[in-house]
Amino acid sequence: MLEMEAVRKIIRRALEEDIRSGDVTTAYALTGAEKGTAKALAKEDLVVAGLDVFREVFRIRDAGILFRTALKDGDRVPRGTVLATLRGPLASILAAERVALNLLQRMCGVATLTRQFVDAVAGTKAGILDTRKTMPGLRVLDKYSVQVGGGRNHRYGLYDGVLIKDNHIEAAGGIGKAVLRVRDRAPLLTRIEVEVKTLTEVRQALAAGAEVIMLDNMPVETMKKAVALIGGQALVEASGNVTLATVKGIAATGVDFISSGALTHSARASDISLKVKRKA
Repeated sequence: MLEMEAVRKIIRRALEEDIRSGDVTTAYALTGAEKGTAKALAKEDLVVAGLDVFREVFRIRDAGILFRTALKDGDRVPRGTVLATLRGPLASILAAERVALNLLQRMCGVATLTRQFVDAVAGTKAGILDTRKTMPGLRVLDKYSVQVGGGRNHRYGLYDGVLIKDNHIEAAGGIGKAVLRVRDRAPLLTRIEVEVKTLTEVRQALAAGAEVIMLDNMPVETMKKAVALIGGQALVEASGNVTLATVKGIAATGVDFISSGALTHSARASDISLKVKRKA
């Protein structure tokens, strides 16, 4: 679920960034008394995500704007679908339009791309995970959109999960030393994940007692050997340059999870427009 107070902070910052002292075009072109409707229209097939965020932008700008939708997040809709309808003061709708669309388009884009990855691995046991490669300041929205698209969230940040990566291993003096120190210092039930690049490192991570082993940028054939070597002793995650073209082959190796930064750092914003109609 979305943490709405965090969402409101994002929205307020975005509105302040865009409007500041006022929407001068609208102020000059309208009297301020105009009322009417606006429809958010999907201009391509997409997975809906962010309807509550879209509505909240307009509510924060003007509580007098009424919002209506027949859809819910997670719905797949074809091009031409009306995602939501707004009714109220047109000056307020126009002032909030860009921020609302920017957030909705990004969230739908992330959800749509995630659903494509999830569909690509259907029939395998592999789950699709996101990473921390999110848009700065928008992580709560990006992570939520991945969930809407059928993916799962990896750790939210550095604070809520242990992932010993190559630089940690180098700085600590080896996989064994890094895992041992984490084991001594972390809370008892903390799950330890270790990133590895070779089969030798897989063996070292197993010997150290890692609960999750991340196969980083391994060729598919090496991944197969790694999965066989691990043999269920730890969960297995594949990561590194995962694309829609390669994800099915990666899933076929038998890994438990596939993480992809592309879900959030390379998702294209969905094409959505807002069309206003003045009330006569």
